Amino acid sequence: MSKILVIGARGRAGSAAAAEARGRGHDVLGAARPRSTTPGPAAGGTAGGAGSGGAGLAAGDVLDVGRIAELAAGRDAVIAGVYDAAPDFFPRAARALVEGLGKAGVRRLVWVGLASILPTADGTLLMDTDGYPREYRSFFRAHQTALDVFAASDLDWVSLAPAGDFDHADPSAKGGYRVGPADARARISYADFAVALVDEADHPTRHRAAHGVLV
Repeated sequence: MSKILVIGARGRAGSAAAAEARGRGHDVLGAARPRSTTPGPAAGGTAGGAGSGGAGLAAGDVLDVGRIAELAAGRDAVIAGVYDAAPDFFPRAARALVEGLGKAGVRRLVWVGLASILPTADGTLLMDTDGYPREYRSFFRAHQTALDVFAASDLDWVSLAPAGDFDHADPSAKGGYRVGPADARARISYADFAVALVDEADHPTRHRAAHGVLV
Protein backbone atom coordinates (compact mmCIF):
# COMPACT_ATOMS: atom_id res chain seq x y z
CA MET A 1 0.00 0.00 0.00
CA SER A 2 1.28 3.44 -0.95
CA LYS A 3 0.57 6.71 0.81
CA ILE A 4 -0.45 9.25 -1.83
CA LEU A 5 -1.34 12.92 -1.56
CA VAL A 6 -3.63 14.23 -4.30
CA ILE A 7 -3.53 18.01 -4.62
CA GLY A 8 -6.51 19.28 -6.56
CA ALA A 9 -8.73 16.42 -5.39
CA ARG A 10 -11.94 18.35 -6.06
CA GLY A 11 -11.26 18.65 -9.79
CA ARG A 12 -12.18 16.01 -12.35
CA ALA A 13 -8.64 14.71 -12.87
CA GLY A 14 -7.77 14.87 -9.17
CA SER A 15 -10.98 13.30 -7.93
CA ALA A 16 -10.64 10.50 -10.50
CA ALA A 17 -7.05 9.89 -9.38
CA ALA A 18 -8.06 9.82 -5.72
CA ALA A 19 -10.87 7.34 -6.47
CA GLU A 20 -8.54 5.13 -8.50
CA ALA A 21 -5.89 5.11 -5.78
CA ARG A 22 -8.41 4.34 -3.06
CA GLY A 23 -9.81 1.55 -5.22
CA ARG A 24 -6.37 -0.04 -5.21
CA GLY A 25 -6.27 0.06 -1.43
CA HIS A 26 -3.85 2.96 -1.08
CA ASP A 27 -3.84 5.46 1.77
CA VAL A 28 -5.03 8.61 -0.01
CA LEU A 29 -5.14 12.15 1.33
CA GLY A 30 -6.97 14.61 -0.90
CA ALA A 31 -6.39 18.35 -0.70
CA ALA A 32 -8.10 21.35 -2.26
CA ARG A 33 -8.77 24.99 -1.53
CA PRO A 34 -11.85 25.46 0.64
CA ARG A 35 -14.78 26.44 -1.57
CA SER A 36 -15.71 29.32 0.71
CA THR A 37 -12.38 31.05 0.09
CA THR A 38 -12.27 30.51 -3.65
CA PRO A 39 -14.19 33.10 -5.67
CA GLY A 40 -12.66 31.88 -8.92
CA PRO A 41 -11.03 28.64 -10.14
CA ALA A 42 -9.52 26.74 -7.23
CA ALA A 43 -5.74 26.57 -7.32
CA GLY A 44 -5.91 23.58 -5.05
CA GLY A 45 -8.18 21.51 -7.19
CA THR A 46 -9.82 22.10 -10.54
CA ALA A 47 -7.65 20.60 -13.27
CA GLY A 48 -10.12 19.67 -15.94
CA GLY A 49 -12.99 21.51 -14.26
CA ALA A 50 -14.99 20.91 -11.14
CA GLY A 51 -15.57 17.36 -10.02
CA SER A 52 -18.38 15.95 -7.98
CA GLY A 53 -16.26 15.08 -4.94
CA GLY A 54 -15.30 17.22 -2.01
CA ALA A 55 -16.23 15.36 1.15
CA GLY A 56 -13.37 14.71 3.53
CA LEU A 57 -10.84 16.88 1.74
CA ALA A 58 -8.03 18.55 3.63
CA ALA A 59 -7.80 22.30 3.08
CA GLY A 60 -4.67 23.17 1.18
CA ASP A 61 -3.46 25.74 -1.33
CA VAL A 62 -0.84 24.54 -3.81
CA LEU A 63 0.85 27.94 -3.52
CA ASP A 64 1.34 27.54 0.25
CA VAL A 65 4.78 25.95 0.73
CA GLY A 66 4.28 25.27 4.43
CA ARG A 67 0.92 23.62 3.91
CA ILE A 68 2.27 21.46 1.08
CA ALA A 69 5.10 20.30 3.35
CA GLU A 70 2.64 19.53 6.14
CA LEU A 71 0.25 17.55 3.93
CA ALA A 72 3.00 15.67 2.09
CA ALA A 73 4.89 14.58 5.20
CA GLY A 74 5.08 10.79 5.31
CA ARG A 75 3.65 10.35 1.80
CA ASP A 76 5.30 8.19 -0.85
CA ALA A 77 4.15 10.29 -3.80
CA VAL A 78 2.12 13.35 -4.74
CA ILE A 79 -0.29 13.73 -7.65
CA ALA A 80 -1.02 17.37 -8.52
CA GLY A 81 -3.83 18.37 -10.87
CA VAL A 82 -4.36 22.09 -10.35
CA TYR A 83 -5.63 25.14 -12.22
CA ASP A 84 -5.99 28.87 -11.85
CA ALA A 85 -6.53 31.56 -14.47
CA ALA A 86 -3.77 33.81 -13.09
CA PRO A 87 -1.01 34.10 -15.73
CA ASP A 88 1.80 33.23 -13.32
CA PHE A 89 -0.05 30.47 -11.49
CA PHE A 90 1.63 27.39 -12.93
CA PRO A 91 5.24 28.53 -12.41
CA ARG A 92 4.35 29.65 -8.87
CA ALA A 93 2.67 26.32 -8.16
CA ALA A 94 5.70 24.46 -9.48
CA ARG A 95 8.09 26.45 -7.30
CA ALA A 96 5.90 25.89 -4.24
CA LEU A 97 5.74 22.16 -4.92
CA VAL A 98 9.51 21.91 -5.34
CA GLU A 99 10.10 23.71 -2.06
CA GLY A 100 7.25 22.10 -0.11
CA LEU A 101 8.00 18.54 -1.20
CA GLY A 102 11.66 19.14 -0.49
CA LYS A 103 10.80 20.14 3.07
CA ALA A 104 8.62 17.03 3.43
CA GLY A 105 11.27 14.71 2.02
CA VAL A 106 9.01 13.53 -0.83
CA ARG A 107 10.62 13.14 -4.24
CA ARG A 108 7.97 11.60 -6.49
CA LEU A 109 5.59 14.06 -8.16
CA VAL A 110 3.05 13.19 -10.84
CA TRP A 111 1.92 16.43 -12.47
CA VAL A 112 -1.19 16.80 -14.65
CA GLY A 113 0.22 18.59 -17.67
CA LEU A 114 -1.02 20.01 -20.96
CA ALA A 115 -1.16 18.45 -24.43
CA SER A 116 -0.43 21.76 -26.17
CA ILE A 117 3.26 21.74 -25.19
CA LEU A 118 3.88 18.12 -26.20
CA PRO A 119 5.52 17.14 -29.51
CA THR A 120 3.43 15.52 -32.21
CA ALA A 121 4.64 12.51 -34.22
CA ASP A 122 6.81 14.69 -36.47
CA GLY A 123 8.29 16.63 -33.54
CA THR A 124 6.22 19.79 -33.98
CA LEU A 125 4.73 21.00 -30.73
CA LEU A 126 0.96 20.60 -30.79
CA MET A 127 0.51 24.31 -30.12
CA ASP A 128 2.53 25.09 -33.27
CA THR A 129 0.49 22.91 -35.63
CA ASP A 130 -1.80 24.40 -38.27
CA GLY A 131 -5.22 25.39 -36.99
CA TYR A 132 -4.35 25.07 -33.30
CA PRO A 133 -5.74 27.96 -31.19
CA ARG A 134 -3.22 30.80 -30.88
CA GLU A 135 -5.05 32.96 -28.36
CA TYR A 136 -4.02 30.77 -25.43
CA ARG A 137 -0.29 30.65 -26.07
CA SER A 138 0.56 32.52 -22.87
CA PHE A 139 -1.33 29.81 -20.96
CA PHE A 140 0.57 27.09 -22.83
CA ARG A 141 3.90 28.78 -22.12
CA ALA A 142 3.07 29.05 -18.42
CA HIS A 143 2.70 25.26 -18.34
CA GLN A 144 6.09 24.90 -20.02
CA THR A 145 7.67 27.25 -17.50
CA ALA A 146 6.34 25.02 -14.72
CA LEU A 147 8.07 22.04 -16.32
CA ASP A 148 11.27 24.07 -16.52
CA VAL A 149 11.01 24.65 -12.77
CA PHE A 150 10.66 20.92 -12.16
CA ALA A 151 13.55 20.17 -14.50
CA ALA A 152 15.84 22.44 -12.48
CA SER A 153 14.91 20.66 -9.24
CA ASP A 154 15.87 17.37 -7.60
CA LEU A 155 12.32 16.02 -7.74
CA ASP A 156 11.61 12.71 -9.43
CA TRP A 157 8.78 14.21 -11.46
CA VAL A 158 6.73 13.18 -14.44
CA SER A 159 4.13 15.21 -16.32
CA LEU A 160 1.20 13.33 -17.85
CA ALA A 161 -1.40 14.96 -20.07
CA PRO A 162 -4.09 13.76 -22.44
CA ALA A 163 -2.37 13.43 -25.82
CA GLY A 164 -5.23 15.50 -27.24
CA ASP A 165 -8.04 16.20 -24.78
CA PHE A 166 -10.32 14.58 -22.25
CA ASP A 167 -13.29 12.68 -23.67
CA HIS A 168 -16.13 14.82 -22.35
CA ALA A 169 -18.70 13.11 -24.57
CA ASP A 170 -17.98 9.61 -23.23
CA PRO A 171 -16.59 9.62 -19.67
CA SER A 172 -16.71 5.83 -19.31
CA ALA A 173 -13.53 3.87 -18.61
CA LYS A 174 -12.21 1.94 -21.61
CA GLY A 175 -9.96 -0.22 -19.45
CA GLY A 176 -6.56 0.87 -20.65
CA TYR A 177 -4.27 3.58 -21.94
CA ARG A 178 -1.06 4.06 -23.87
CA VAL A 179 1.60 6.73 -24.06
CA GLY A 180 2.03 8.46 -27.39
CA PRO A 181 2.77 11.73 -29.19
CA ALA A 182 0.41 14.67 -29.06
CA ASP A 183 -2.54 14.40 -31.41
CA ALA A 184 -5.40 16.92 -31.35
CA ARG A 185 -7.83 14.13 -32.29
CA ALA A 186 -6.85 11.82 -29.41
CA ARG A 187 -9.17 11.41 -26.43
CA ILE A 188 -9.06 9.75 -23.03
CA SER A 189 -11.62 9.57 -20.23
CA TYR A 190 -10.82 10.93 -16.78
CA ALA A 191 -11.13 7.39 -15.41
CA ASP A 192 -8.55 5.96 -17.81
CA PHE A 193 -6.27 8.95 -17.30
CA ALA A 194 -6.45 8.38 -13.55
CA VAL A 195 -5.10 4.86 -14.04
CA ALA A 196 -2.01 6.34 -15.71
CA LEU A 197 -1.56 8.89 -12.92
CA VAL A 198 -1.77 6.32 -10.15
CA ASP A 199 0.43 3.84 -12.03
CA GLU A 200 3.19 6.47 -12.09
CA ALA A 201 2.68 7.30 -8.42
CA ASP A 202 2.57 3.66 -7.39
CA HIS A 203 5.25 2.09 -9.61
CA PRO A 204 7.16 4.85 -11.41
CA THR A 205 8.43 4.00 -14.89
CA ARG A 206 8.85 7.47 -16.38
CA HIS A 207 11.05 10.16 -14.97
CA ARG A 208 11.73 13.87 -15.45
CA ALA A 209 9.82 14.19 -18.73
CA ALA A 210 6.39 15.03 -20.13
CA HIS A 211 4.23 12.43 -21.85
CA GLY A 212 0.88 12.26 -23.61
CA VAL A 213 -1.66 9.58 -22.71
CA LEU A 214 -4.48 8.24 -24.87
CA VAL A 215 -6.62 5.12 -25.33
